[in-house]
Amino acid sequence: MGIAEAFKAVQARINSSALKAGRSPDSIKLVAVSKTIALQKIIEAVNAGVSIVGENKVQEAREKITELRERNTDLNIEWHLIGNLQKNKAKTAVHLFDVIHSLDSLSLAEELNKYSQRFNKRQRVLIQVKLSDEPTKYGVMEKYLMALLERLARMENLRPEGLMTMPPFYEDPEKTRPYFKNLREISVKTCEKGFPLKELSMGMSHDFEVAIEEGATMVRIGTAIFGERQVKK
Repeated sequence: MGIAEAFKAVQARINSSALKAGRSPDSIKLVAVSKTIALQKIIEAVNAGVSIVGENKVQEAREKITELRERNTDLNIEWHLIGNLQKNKAKTAVHLFDVIHSLDSLSLAEELNKYSQRFNKRQRVLIQVKLSDEPTKYGVMEKYLMALLERLARMENLRPEGLMTMPPFYEDPEKTRPYFKNLREISVKTCEKGFPLKELSMGMSHDFEVAIEEGATMVRIGTAIFGERQVKK
């Protein structure tokens, strides 16, 4: 199956899951994850209908975006950073990305706000929440979330729009449901306390249908569109 056909198949599954959950398919954004994917394949996906591209690493994204600009393409792409962001790459991230999904600390927020102010930009961000005990997963713990939001409210160049999480990987996608449900419940609590965070970035190729049933507004899908990644050696 080619990229265009795979994208259409994924979009059909998104639409079906949304309707099953009593939601409008238009309420869910597909973020096509292009980690290690060649630029030509990304262009093919965009031509098929993809409008949001998610990258895990700042350097890889910079190379792709720079090459696109050099080609003078008129593709309308919204770039999202979905991977962990180190503070020393905050400046480049603000320069490159429309949305950053992985804000996970006050110190990173301060760096992003500083460079957003310098670039005269209001950076759209999602707060990554850590809901598992896995040491490889990043994010702010739920008990510290409100304190972080209160500090973010005083940063004029950041625009918090939602929450993101990455649950452990399970072969059975049903096992991820409690994590997605938890994130949705956290967003309800933050809204009740005066912080409406409408976006929920959760769900990947193997479990996005469960995530949609639990309220996801952004699903991050790579393999189901581009196929298995080619590991760089």
